[in-house]
Amino acid sequence: MASVEANAHAVEPLVRVEALRKSFGQLEVLKNINLDVMPGEVVTIIGASGSGKSTLLRCINLLETPDSGHIWFHGEDLAADRVNINKLRESIGMVFQSFNLFNNMNVLENCTLAPVTLKKCSKAEAEERALGHLAAVGLSDFVGAPVTSLSGGQKQRVAIARALCMNPEIMLFDEPTSALDPEIVGEVLNVMHDLAAEGMTMVVVTHEMAFARTVSDRVVFMDKGVIAEEGTPAQLFGNPQLPRTREFLARYLED
Repeated sequence: MASVEANAHAVEPLVRVEALRKSFGQLEVLKNINLDVMPGEVVTIIGASGSGKSTLLRCINLLETPDSGHIWFHGEDLAADRVNINKLRESIGMVFQSFNLFNNMNVLENCTLAPVTLKKCSKAEAEERALGHLAAVGLSDFVGAPVTSLSGGQKQRVAIARALCMNPEIMLFDEPTSALDPEIVGEVLNVMHDLAAEGMTMVVVTHEMAFARTVSDRVVFMDKGVIAEEGTPAQLFGNPQLPRTREFLARYLED
C-alpha cells in the first residue's frame, strides 16, 4: 500500500495552475489559464508577442499577483495567506531576458549572495557550489571578472549559474536569448539543453523554435491570453490542430 501511495504522489504535478486570470487595467492578459508541469518535464511556451507568455511565467513565482485562480507548488497554494512565498521562491529559479545581475559585484559574488543571505550557507560552501555551477556553464575562467566586462551570452550563463546555486526544483526562463546577438544564442541554449538532459524541471518562454522542437517534452501555444493548443513537439509542430497555430508556425513548418 505504501508503494502505491508513493507512486501516486510521484506523478503529482510540481506546479499546477488553475483558472488563472490577470489583467492590467482594462486589458485582460491571462484568461482562465490551466497548466500542469510534472517533475522533470520541460515545457516550452510559444506564441506571438502580447499573448501572455511572460505574464504567466511571472505569475508562477508571484512576480505578478494573479487577479484570481490558483498556483500550486508542491501542493501548496502560492496565493494562500499562510504561505511564505519568499521561502517557496527559493525553490523556483528564474532567468530573465535582461540578466538582472548585480553590476557592482563580480561573477562569483553574484552567485554566492543569495545562498549566503537567504539559505544561510557558509561563504566557503556557497563558493564551492558556485564554482561547480560556473564550471558547468563554461565560465571557470571568469569567476573574478566584473559582470560589466562580460558579453551578453556570458552574462546570461552567469544568471543561469546564479539561479542554480539556490538548488531550485524548477527553472523558469523568460525569453533568455531574446536580448542576445544571434551568434551567441547557441551558448545559452546549450546550457539549457544540458540542464534538460540532467532532468531539471523547466518552463521556458522562447521564440527559439528549434529548441522548443528538440528539447521540450511538451509545447504550449498561447494566443490572446489563452492556451490555444498544447501537445508534444511532434504533435504541435507536425500536426497542429488550429488554424491560428498553423498560421503562427507556418514559417517554421516550411523548413
